[in-house]
Amino acid sequence: MKRLLIGAAAGALLLPATAALAQDIGHDHACLDESCTIVSLFSGEETAAGWQGTEAPKYGTWGFDLAGRDTAVAPGDDFFRYANGTAIDKLIIPSDRTSYGSFALLRELSDNRMKELVTGLAARTDLAPGSDEAKIADAYRAYMDEARIEQLDAQPLQPYLSAIRAADSHEKLAAYMGQTVGRFGGSFFGTGITIDAKQPTRYVVSTGQSGIGLPNRDYYLDARYADKKEKYQAYVADMLGMIGWANPAETAAAIVALETKIAEAHWTPIQNRNRDETYNEYTIARLAADAPGFDWQTYFDAAELGGTPRLIVRQDTAMPKIAALYAETPVELLQAWEAFHTADDMAPFLSKRFSDAQWAFRSRDLSGQPGQRSREKRAISFAENALGEATGRLYVAEYFPAESKAKMEQLVANLRTALSHRIDGLSWMGAETKAAAQEKLTKFTVKIGYPDKWRDYSGLEVRADDLVGNAERRGLFEWNYDLARLDEPVDKSEWGMTPQTVNAYYNSANNEIVFPAAILQPPFFDPDADPAVNYGGIGGVIGHEIGHGFDDQGSKSDGDGVLRNWWTAEDKANFEALTTRLGAQYDQYEPLPGYHVQGGLTMGENIGDASGVAVGLEAYHLSLNGQVAPVLDGTTGDQRFFYGWAQVWQSKYRDEALKQQVATDPHSPAQFRVIGPLRNVDAWYDAFDVEPGAKYYLAPEDRVRIW
Repeated sequence: MKRLLIGAAAGALLLPATAALAQDIGHDHACLDESCTIVSLFSGEETAAGWQGTEAPKYGTWGFDLAGRDTAVAPGDDFFRYANGTAIDKLIIPSDRTSYGSFALLRELSDNRMKELVTGLAARTDLAPGSDEAKIADAYRAYMDEARIEQLDAQPLQPYLSAIRAADSHEKLAAYMGQTVGRFGGSFFGTGITIDAKQPTRYVVSTGQSGIGLPNRDYYLDARYADKKEKYQAYVADMLGMIGWANPAETAAAIVALETKIAEAHWTPIQNRNRDETYNEYTIARLAADAPGFDWQTYFDAAELGGTPRLIVRQDTAMPKIAALYAETPVELLQAWEAFHTADDMAPFLSKRFSDAQWAFRSRDLSGQPGQRSREKRAISFAENALGEATGRLYVAEYFPAESKAKMEQLVANLRTALSHRIDGLSWMGAETKAAAQEKLTKFTVKIGYPDKWRDYSGLEVRADDLVGNAERRGLFEWNYDLARLDEPVDKSEWGMTPQTVNAYYNSANNEIVFPAAILQPPFFDPDADPAVNYGGIGGVIGHEIGHGFDDQGSKSDGDGVLRNWWTAEDKANFEALTTRLGAQYDQYEPLPGYHVQGGLTMGENIGDASGVAVGLEAYHLSLNGQVAPVLDGTTGDQRFFYGWAQVWQSKYRDEALKQQVATDPHSPAQFRVIGPLRNVDAWYDAFDVEPGAKYYLAPEDRVRIW
């Protein structure tokens, strides 16, 4: 289902879909996270590994378990390890996960609660037909009906394959690709409806590069991923063989060769982050003139967008190259390409031979996940995603106390005050830009817990005996929802994540920070913890999301969400000099031999982390009202703050997952989300007596202090 998403949560959501999640909702290559307006706190798997109880883990008597440290490591040599090492050593990554840690443990709590809610509904016989509860139950039942799924086998694919075979010209195939927006299938171009970055009170059609089945261009062009490309070709051949396509091995080689050419035309992930370069206003006629070889009007007509007066083209220089590749590729190969991507897209909802084949490549081979998630877990995730806010409404009613929202509102207010103080004290920014920054800060919208109004799912049909149909109708339901509001004003009450999501985000077009209910639990937020730990945990998260409004891309929008320059030339130059220095630090980090963090790709998140720590610490100090923080178990307030930040990122990864993260993800690996920001904070050096000679020591003049 290839479309650009604007309102989904992390994954196919607005982060790259993980292999595990792809089994539940289908993967989507049309929208890389850096192409969307939402930037989130975390990008790890959004799916659970095991149902291990409904109680949150305990974190010591005041919010941090000192026994989880590895004191054999000096704080300045590896604070991530110093704060978390013993706890991490005890972590065992479950076979159906590619990483494990604080986020995963909390997500398991959320998913266990969703299990109780969804299976509880599925066991009932008194649900009103057509109600949200009945639809949730039927979505689960359809996924769990293995006998029917096996009986159908490849039958649900046949209408698609027949339509592909009937699309026997370039023009017909362009129309077919247009029809895949919101449906199963693939396209050389990703299209959807987004908030207009320069007119954020309205929506606009957006289109950009797509057409590849591996995570990004590096997997085709970088020799480090040659083994993944080889396994991908074998997977393509396997899938073509299962659907009865002629000459599967030979055809698979041709498909991968075609996608390699497409990848060569793609912009890099770092290029895709530049919001100035990815906002290119076009008409369909102009796009047809600039990128000939693809039937653009036919494509947009089929997507029900043919009458749009304007659209935003993201990778404008890539589009002509991809269109030319389309024109020069034989129809028979394009049909085979489309057949594979349709089967790949539908595989999670087909018989075991299809879903197992997709898991083996996308989860095991790409991400190093040795075991497949149980069907029950996949069924619950499918039901949860199919009716996200309906399940979220049940979650909130059962598990989110009103007092958590009130306490969060106070914390957010404190963080805003802290950032305001820090802006006033910046030495590198002049008065004019400071005034504009303060104005933007006052205009932040804060959303906590859950939406004020819930999505209406009355128009979504869900049947207990039609898994593929449920998935397809869900995609069309969302697409029709987007189409219906194209000419309407932007609904700023909408949420981009469900309440049960363990994450948080900043949306530049709405200038808003959003904190779903499920993240407001330990280790992020614990009403019984010492305030320093809460400020290091959820305070750092709040500061991180506010910081996105002032990172290298978020800072390009003003307080009303308009993409425009509100900086003086001198201040912008000073800011870019600081971010360049920060990026150079991250370029040096090497989580695995030969795999360095990309400072340019992770820049926004790194600035968010640096802001979260700096602003969170300032807010904690303000909260003391001039008093000295108590010493608890021999730890000072500042030490407990830094422990609070460190334990949020307590996690370990499988090597293959870490390689994929470095290549595709704008978030740095967990260890450098701890080490990276802390080594630039003077108070960290004082708190832990970090002296010259420590591995991560930075001289005061080399520390990057942005916000």
